[in-house]
Amino acid sequence: MKLDKPRVLPRDQATWDDTTRNALRDIKIGTGEMPNIFKTLAHHPDLMKRWLVFGNHVLFKSTLPARERELVILRIGWLCEAEYEWAQHVRIGKQCGLTDDEIHRIKIGHTARGWEARDVLLLKAVDELHKDAFITDPTFAGLATHYNTQQLMDLVFAIGQYNLVSMVLNTFGVQLDDDLDTAFANT
Repeated sequence: MKLDKPRVLPRDQATWDDTTRNALRDIKIGTGEMPNIFKTLAHHPDLMKRWLVFGNHVLFKSTLPARERELVILRIGWLCEAEYEWAQHVRIGKQCGLTDDEIHRIKIGHTARGWEARDVLLLKAVDELHKDAFITDPTFAGLATHYNTQQLMDLVFAIGQYNLVSMVLNTFGVQLDDDLDTAFANT
């Protein structure tokens, strides 16, 4: 974790207003406890409510296959050193078919041995967007042989969304939920 304690304390659920309660009523992750990210964002209910619409598209309604989505989310989380993001999405990635070996190789990136050509392109796209806010022509052309225009758009937006989320988590010091492993040490 970049911070060993939160800069913005998770907001106690007893203090939530109706907007916050309604926005978060269907959130169920892990043990069923409300995750710290949402308790932190509860300080700004209007922002959180609007962000959830976009976040729900990227996570649940994207045209990208779930495994590929989680591959890129984990890579951007790793590059941003967002331990909370990594820990949450290791669990989700495994549910979507990523193996322990693949999760380990995500840390290395597209140069790790064992990736299929499509996965190499996805990981390169993350690295390029993270470094230059741009996917190069060769990488984009390669991706276009596997994905349609909507999928390519969802790919860029997924990487951008989780870059933003990583910034939020790191800057506000959102700490790991009790049911998450110390992500960087245990994967």
